[in-house]
Formats: sequence, structure tokens, C-alpha cells
Amino acid sequence: MAITLVGDTEFDPVPSTKSKCLRLNLNKNIYGTFAEIGAGQETVRNFFRAGGASGTIAKAMSAYDKAFSDAIYGIENDGRYVTEARLRTMLTKEMSHMEERIPRDKNPNKLFFSYANTVTTIDFAKKYKGHGWVGIRYQIDPNQTEYNEIALHVRFNENDARHQQNTLGTLGVNLIYGAYYKYDSPKKLLKYLYDHIDKDKLEIDTINFSGPTFKSVDNRLMSLQLVKNGFTEAIMFNPDGNNVLPARILYKKNILAIRGSFRPVTRVNMDIYETALEMFKREKNVNPDKIQVIFEITLSNLMAEGEIDEKDFLDRARLLCSLGQTVLISNFKEYYKLVEYFSNYTKEQMVLAMGVNNLVEIFNEKYYRHLSGGILEAFGKLFFKELKVYMYPLKDASTGDITYSANLRVHPRVKELYHFFINNGKLKDILNFNPDFMYISSREVLEKIKNNEEGWEEDVPDGVDNIIKEKALFKYSPSAIEK
Repeated sequence: MAITLVGDTEFDPVPSTKSKCLRLNLNKNIYGTFAEIGAGQETVRNFFRAGGASGTIAKAMSAYDKAFSDAIYGIENDGRYVTEARLRTMLTKEMSHMEERIPRDKNPNKLFFSYANTVTTIDFAKKYKGHGWVGIRYQIDPNQTEYNEIALHVRFNENDARHQQNTLGTLGVNLIYGAYYKYDSPKKLLKYLYDHIDKDKLEIDTINFSGPTFKSVDNRLMSLQLVKNGFTEAIMFNPDGNNVLPARILYKKNILAIRGSFRPVTRVNMDIYETALEMFKREKNVNPDKIQVIFEITLSNLMAEGEIDEKDFLDRARLLCSLGQTVLISNFKEYYKLVEYFSNYTKEQMVLAMGVNNLVEIFNEKYYRHLSGGILEAFGKLFFKELKVYMYPLKDASTGDITYSANLRVHPRVKELYHFFINNGKLKDILNFNPDFMYISSREVLEKIKNNEEGWEEDVPDGVDNIIKEKALFKYSPSAIEK
């Protein structure tokens, strides 16, 4: 017996937090537990205040003391408490209590849920603003043997602990309400998480849906919505295609970032990656065991042809994941913003690997007119950190001439600035490149795939051509070739 969705269409006014709690409280079948660690019991407080909570709340607790938390949920391997692993432990433990203590035979229509959060709010010195994990495990049908789950990571932007607590409480209500009344439209559910919450108060940078109700949901697309809607500036997924917390991947790492369209990924993209990686390993302050390679695609690139084509996005993602790469989708059009983002997680050496055309764009003053300090301010942010740029040379198709940093022409106004970075070792040429790959253009390969022309297979990495054909990526049509 699934819940019937009533009202709350996109045309209806947004119900208040109290109204949401009351509707859930008055539903005689929804019943579950609340476990909140680190910021008080802010979510369940809203349900108590709304009235009728006895029909919804089986238990509310806050194992605030670490010793009590360990006694209830066990000790995590890394000894940390504000983690995804801790959240899932809490959800699993509390749901097991529901099943043990509320007999299913006497409550055949009950829809069990366990809501949990583990967070840390802003510290007294206001140096760390706080973050946390929030999630719900639940049923929409009492006959479901496998539970649905929504888990997300948040970062607080407010400068007052009490305000952060209130925001967390509202978010929790929105999540529980959306889980039950918006589960059939996950994209809308994401937007409704911000009901009565300003975007500048809270950032959601990771979210994952799982369970029978969400079998058709691709979590990479859900994360893409976070960036598209302005809920976060960047999201990340690993080679398995799962959304991952950027902080966990980037923390104290030496980062090698490669930006591109990867539409599709080609041999020249991989040549940039492989040659840059070998150079990076030889840098004096780099620990080869702590290198994290990131393939970055910007939102502006995904929207180059107007609205985002979700299939096209997934096509790119699948190929990069198949090559064992970690992918970052960002809203950083300018490179200095990307560097600032990485600097939030590491102070170690970083490298941006790019082709000549991208380097020329970096020295284009028009991109920095919105900054009071113009290009000098941008470059101060870009190169102030432990950052270097590796440039992949360009071969002229007609003359065969190769452009390196030494003979690259930039605008006269930035010429001295350009030479300053070369002379200070901030800009290096990639020299051990494969000249056979330099002519390859992703755009030309894409057109060949779309037009069913022959010969594109040799321009993509081994195995990528088979995936494109098997999955019919980038509008590949084998039937047209057969005809």
C-alpha cells in the first residue's frame, strides 16, 4: 500500500515547515525514529511543536556524548563521527530497533522510517563553519522488504550556531516530507530540500538515492542537478560512477587537474594525462602515493549548446569512469576559482594540465573585468598557491610547426606577465608527448561518430570505441552503417 500523492504540485504554494510536519504527523501509517548528533534535536523539535507527534515519533534521541554514541552505534574504524559511514550505521541500527520493537503482524500498514544526522556546527572561534551528513531510510509500501535511502552531505555557511541548527531542522523536515510525498520526482525533491532555506545559508555537495523506489535514478544526474540549481559549486563521482564527497577525495592530496569537454575522451586527452602525471611525479614536493587525478568538466561546457543534454553528460561520464578516472563537474568558468576550490582541501602542490588554446584563454583579460584588480587579481589567486601549469604543445596542421611556451604569442599587454610565470617555473612544457596524437580533435571525432564515418575508432583510447558502439553513445547508430 503505497502512499497516495495529494496536492503539493509545482503550482501550489510552498507549505510551511509546520504544515509539513503536521501532514506527516496526521498520516496514521508513517512511523519512525529520529537520531540526531552534534546540533541538538532540531529536526524532531519541529514535529513535536506541530502537534500530533505521538502518531509519528517512535523515538527521538541525541547520543551527544562520544562514549554513549560508541556504546550505541559502535566505534568507527577512523574514529570520526561526522562521516557517511557513521550516518549509515545510525540509520541501520535505528531501523533494526523499529523492526524488533514494532511487530509487523500487529501493524501491517505501518511505513517505517529512520531519520538521522551527524553534524558539527560552527566552532567558537568561527574558523570552521561546520558540515554534516543527513539521511533517511524508509518505506513507501509496507510490503517492501528492501528500504529506500536518501543520504546527503551539507556545509553550513551561516556564522551563528543557532542559525545553523534552525537551518538543519528545516532541512530535515524537507527531507522527510520529500521522501514520502515527492519520491516519484527526485529532481523536484532536490529543489524542495531548500524550501524556506536560502541557498547562501547551506550547501549540499553530495547526495545519493538508493533502494527499490529509486532503481531508475542515476545519482550522477542527481549531483548534476545540485550544480545546475546552484546548491553547490562542484560535485564529484568516482570510477564506479558513485557520488563521493570531494573533501574525502582531495584532502591533503597532490592534485593534477585536466579540464576538457571529453566529448568523447580521445587519445590526446589521455596523452596529456599520462605525460603530465609522469612530470608531476618528478616534482620535488610531490608524494607519488598522494597524487589525485581529476578530470574536470565545467557546467558552461555542458551547456554549450543551450540546455544540458543529460544523455550526452552521462555518455561522457561513462567513458571517463571506464578509464578509471575521477570526474569533477564544476561551475568554475575561470581557472583561479578551481584552484581556490582545491585549496579548501589541500595545501600541497597542484598542477593544471592544458593545451595551448586553454592557456591563451587564461591570459585573456576579458574574463577578469568583473574583478576590481583585473587579471592581476586573478593571477594572484591562481598562482599564489602551490600551483603550476603544464602546457601540452600545439601542432599546426598545415605547416607542421609546433607551438611551445617559448614561441607562444600572447597579447602585448600581458606579455611581461606571461614571461614572469615562465621565468619563475610556474609554467612548464610537456615534452614527452606523442606526436601521432597531436592532430586529434574531439569535435572532429564526435562528428564522425554522429555521421557514421569510418576511422574514428583509432582516435579514442583502447576499449572506448567498443563502449561507444555497445551503448550507442553520442548518437552512434550502427544500423546506419549496416545499411
